[in-house]
Amino acid sequence: MIVLGISAFYHDSAAAIVCDGEIVAAAQEERFSRRKHDESFPSGAVTYCLQEAGLTLEKVDCVAFYEKPLLTFNRLLETYIAFSPSGLPSFVKAIPVWVKEKIFLRPTLIKELNALQRGCITADKVVFGFHHHSHAASAFYPSPFKEAAILIMDGVGEWATTSLGKGFDNKVELMREIRFPHSLGLLYSAFTYYLGFKVNEGEYKVMGLAPYGEPAFAKEICDNLIDIKSDGSFRLDLSYFNYCTGLTMTNAKFDALLGGPPRKPDAPLTQRHMDLACSVQRVLEEVVLRLANSLHRQTGLANLCLAGGVALNCVANGLLLRHGPFERIWVQPAAGDAGGALGVALAVSYDMKKLPRSVSGKGDKMNGTYLGPKFGRETIRQTLDLLGAVYGELSDEQLYAEVVQALSEGKVVGWFQGRMEFGPRALGNRSILADPRLPDMQQTVNRKIKYREGFRPFAPAVLREEVGEFFNLNCESPYMLLVAPVHEKHMRAHDEREFALRGFDKLKAIRSDIPAVTHVDGSARVQTVAEDTNPRFHRLLTAFRQRTGQGLLVNTSFNVRDEPIVCSPEDAYRCFMGTELDMLALGNFVLHKTAQW
Repeated sequence: MIVLGISAFYHDSAAAIVCDGEIVAAAQEERFSRRKHDESFPSGAVTYCLQEAGLTLEKVDCVAFYEKPLLTFNRLLETYIAFSPSGLPSFVKAIPVWVKEKIFLRPTLIKELNALQRGCITADKVVFGFHHHSHAASAFYPSPFKEAAILIMDGVGEWATTSLGKGFDNKVELMREIRFPHSLGLLYSAFTYYLGFKVNEGEYKVMGLAPYGEPAFAKEICDNLIDIKSDGSFRLDLSYFNYCTGLTMTNAKFDALLGGPPRKPDAPLTQRHMDLACSVQRVLEEVVLRLANSLHRQTGLANLCLAGGVALNCVANGLLLRHGPFERIWVQPAAGDAGGALGVALAVSYDMKKLPRSVSGKGDKMNGTYLGPKFGRETIRQTLDLLGAVYGELSDEQLYAEVVQALSEGKVVGWFQGRMEFGPRALGNRSILADPRLPDMQQTVNRKIKYREGFRPFAPAVLREEVGEFFNLNCESPYMLLVAPVHEKHMRAHDEREFALRGFDKLKAIRSDIPAVTHVDGSARVQTVAEDTNPRFHRLLTAFRQRTGQGLLVNTSFNVRDEPIVCSPEDAYRCFMGTELDMLALGNFVLHKTAQW
C-alpha cells in the first residue's frame, strides 16, 4: 500500500510518501523553492518523494490531501455571514482565490501532479482527510506507544482549533473539540502580530522573548480576552479580535486594553513588550496543562501524543512533561501543517486500509526525522567545482579532528551531512555548530551568522547518554521540542546586581558554564543525539567530549533570517559564503572561509 500525502495552499506545503505503513520520505516545499513557508503546490517535495521511493505516480495507490477544502470554505462563508457587513473587505479579497483555486481541489491536484512528468494519477485515487485527524495521525502512528491520549492544538483546521482524542493500535479517535473562532493558536498569533512579528512565523520569537519579561498582563488577558474553564476548554471575547473578518489580528479595543497600538516591526522592543510575551506564554501554558489534565482523567492513559502548531511551543511541552499528569509525551517533530502531509498518508494506511501497526515501545518510526534528500560524494564534489570553491577531502578521522579543532578554537562551523531533516528544526544534518562554553557565542552567531534578533536563544545538542549530566531531564528529546532547566551543578551563583537586571540586560549575566545554550531563565531547548539515529553527529559530539570534557554543542539551523534551512550543497555553500561562518563540512569535504578569497 503506497500513499502520497500532500499539504498545500495555506502555509508550509509539504509531501510525504508512506509504503505499507513505513515512512519513506517527507519534505517541505520551501527547501526546494527557497521561499520560506512556501504555500504553493509542493512540486519539488513530491518529485523528491517519488524519486526517493523509486516510484512513478502509476505505482501510487492513493494520493491524500490533508484537509477538506469544502468544509474550510463553509467555515469562511458562515463566519462572513455572521459578522456581516464588517467582513466585506476581507471577503472580497479571499473569495476569488477560493473560487478559482481552493474549493474544487481534486482537478487542481491531478493537474499539478501529472505536470511533474513522473507518470499519471487518476481522479479515483485522490482522497481528502480532516485537518485535525491528519495532525492526530501524524502524532500517534509514528509514536513509540501502542496506546496514547492525543491532544491537537493549532490556529484552525476546517472548524476545529483544539481536538482531544486517543489512539490504540491502528485506530485514532477524536472525542471532543473546541471550534473556531475560539482558538489558543490564534490567541498566541494575535500577540505575535501585536508584538510586531509575522504571524505563522514569529511565534517562536514570542516564546523566546517571554523569559525577559514578567506576566504583568496575564490577569488582563484572563479577565478580558479568554475565559478558561477548569477542564481547559475556553472561549475568546471576539470583540477584541479582528481575525474573523478583518485583515489584521487585533483591533482598537485590544489596543486600548493593553495600552497602545501594535508594535511596528522595526521599532525597539521594550520591557512592556517582554511582559506581554511572558503573559501570553503563561496563559497558553495554563490552558495546555488544564487540557492535559482533563484528557488524562477522561482516558486514564499514561502516554500523550501532541501535534498542531501549538505543539511546537517547546516551553509548554517541557512544563507539561514536568508537571502534567502523563508519564511520557511524544511530539510530532513536524507538528505544524507540513506534518499534515505525513499524517494523512498514515491515516489512509492505518485507518482506511487497516494495515497492522507494530510498536517496539522504545524508538519511534520517524527515523530521527531524517527524511529529506541526501547528496553523494560525487554530487558534492561536482557542485563545489562548479562554484569554484577551494576545498579538501578528508577521511572520517581527519574530518572529526579538524571540525573539533575548529570548534574548540571558537570557530563556527556549517555541518551538512546525510538526509535533510523534516520539520522546522535542524537536528545535526543541516546545522550550524559552535562551542557552548563561550560567553559571547550566542551574540556572535545571532549577529554575524543568523542575522537575527540578539535575544533569540540557541539549543544544545547533547549525547543522549549524558543528558542528565547537563539538564534536569530524565528522558530523550531527539527533536528539540522540550525545554528543561540546566542542571544546578552547571549553574553559577548570581550577585545582587545580576539578579536586579531586567529586559535585555539579562543577557549580560553569565548563568552557567554552558552560557551559549542557557536562556536567561536558566533553561535550554534540548536535543538528545543517539548513536543509532545519527551516528555521524554522535561521533562528532563524542570527539568534542574527548577534547573538551563536554559532549554537547550549540546547534542551530543552517540558514539565515528569512530563508529556509539549506537543502542542497549549493544552498549550503551560498549560505557559507554570505555569512561569517568560519568553516563548512559538506560530507567529508571541508572548506575554510579564509581559503575562499
